[in-house]
Amino acid sequence: MTQDMPYSLPPVRGTLTANRALADLTWLHVGGPADWLFQPADAQDLAGFLAALPAGIPVFPIGVGSNLIVRDGGLRAVVIRLGRGFNAIEVAGDTIRAGAAALDAHVARKAADAGRDLTFLRTIPGSIGGAVRMNAGCYGSYAADHLLDVTVVTRAGEVKTLTAADLHFAYRHSDLPEGWVITSATFRADPCKPQDLHNKMTDQLAKRDASQPTKARSAGSTFRNPAGFSSTGQADDVHDLKAWKVIDDAGMRGATRRGAQMSGMHPNFLINTGGATAADLEELGEEVRKRVFETQGITLEWEIRRVGEPAAE
Repeated sequence: MTQDMPYSLPPVRGTLTANRALADLTWLHVGGPADWLFQPADAQDLAGFLAALPAGIPVFPIGVGSNLIVRDGGLRAVVIRLGRGFNAIEVAGDTIRAGAAALDAHVARKAADAGRDLTFLRTIPGSIGGAVRMNAGCYGSYAADHLLDVTVVTRAGEVKTLTAADLHFAYRHSDLPEGWVITSATFRADPCKPQDLHNKMTDQLAKRDASQPTKARSAGSTFRNPAGFSSTGQADDVHDLKAWKVIDDAGMRGATRRGAQMSGMHPNFLINTGGATAADLEELGEEVRKRVFETQGITLEWEIRRVGEPAAE
């Protein structure tokens, strides 16, 4: 119990921490505290906790925080972060089953070792749960192209299996209800020679490092490409605009707001150069959106998720 949340939470075998700062759990290193952070021991622990948790308490799952701004006032919720009990990776024939906490890069490498092509995951800086939730993709492939099914725990604590069709994928989107937690996912991948796959991933990493500020505190692409897309996220070439290009054309490459900056290397990367607050980052992003609309009539949509409350005045 805490002063702000005057009731007890269900007993757990994992770890429950009150008023847990979230800045060190996000790649941008900003954000206030969550009311509670729950790190379940395993899927049974998670299901039991959610089943017993009062329905009115919000639940917010996070992965490695690579696509997230937590506002400076924090989150009035129980934040759920999966750990070691949810990071197993198993390859059987043409299927790869991965725990939601498994890093995308690790899944890509282990699949490659077995001669299965999930190389598109190699340069995505996140975990499998987030990759499914946001239909992550690059190099023309998306999670929706390979996903067979996911196991989830609902907000009511029920364990369910959902097919890819159940998630109604769109560009950077899936229809996963709020408060539901992905615990594992199964993918199908085409065969290829393991060394060819590892060589391909080495080339992808080199290209990424040459064009993106991979050593900076960022959350990946800040805005979605302003284009038309198919249900699985494939770009419509007729209207294929790039967010970095319209930001550059608006004169916002390298723009700053205190410790926040639009990268000079890749203007669709919002970075914390040191000392930025969540408000600094979000306000700079909104300034970019305003300038792009004023100069080109294009409305950019955030790709980074922004959650929580602003700091108190």
